[in-house]
Amino acid sequence: MARRIGEAQWEGTLKDGKGRFSTESGEVSGVYSFSTRFEEQQGSNPEELIGAALASCFSMKLAGDVGAADYQPESVRTVATVRLDKGESGFAISGVDLDTEARVPDIDPAEFEKIAQSAKDNCPVGRALAAIPITLRARLTA
Repeated sequence: MARRIGEAQWEGTLKDGKGRFSTESGEVSGVYSFSTRFEEQQGSNPEELIGAALASCFSMKLAGDVGAADYQPESVRTVATVRLDKGESGFAISGVDLDTEARVPDIDPAEFEKIAQSAKDNCPVGRALAAIPITLRARLTA
C-alpha cells in the first residue's frame, strides 16, 4: 500500500506568522501565510494544493478509465477551483469546480461525459473530499 508524506511547519502568530510546506519527494514545496490564504497576496495556500491534488488525481483517473473503455486519450487538462468561504463558524471549503478538457479521438461525447462523471466520483482524492460538493465541466477538444 502506498503511503505519501506531506509536511508543514508554522512559525509565529496566525496573522503575522508564516509557514513552509514540502512533500516527501521534494517535488513540491513553498511558503504560505495568512495573507496568501485569506487575502490576495501572491503565494501559496492549502486550498490550491488541494486543487492541484484533485486535478491531477482526476486527470489520471479519467485517462485510465477512457483507456479501459478502449479509447486512446491523447491529453487531459483539468483546472480545479477550490472555494474557501467564511461562514458562521469560520472559514470552510464550500466546494470544488473541476473544468477539464480532453483530446480523445473517436469517442462519443455522451460516453465521454459518462466516463468523466464516473472518474470524478471514484478518483481517490475526490472520494476523500466527499464531504464537499464537486462539480464537473468536461469537454472534448479537437
